[in-house]
Amino acid sequence: MPTAKPYDNPRIFWDVDHTRLDYDKRATFIIERVFERGDVEDIRQCRRFYGDERILHVLTNTKYLPEIKLYLVSAIFSKPLNAFRCYILRQLNPERYPY
Repeated sequence: MPTAKPYDNPRIFWDVDHTRLDYDKRATFIIERVFERGDVEDIRQCRRFYGDERILHVLTNTKYLPEIKLYLVSAIFSKPLNAFRCYILRQLNPERYPY
């Protein structure tokens, strides 16, 4: 049974009024933010609400995901890293070595 919201944690949306978010119009923003800052339970709720196809479409086209979340998404959906736009962009713009 789907939840009423794709997340249950207002700390994810600390900079916007999370009570006024339109879950259909702002789906891309919500999915990216939940996968970027949410914990495992938030990600599960988001997957129940939006479905794996929509989430995979959004996350393969997003410009940024933290590296650890990128590996998590790759493992969840069994997709190679080079299928994600944010991974390709990271390879094109390498960071300095952390000495």
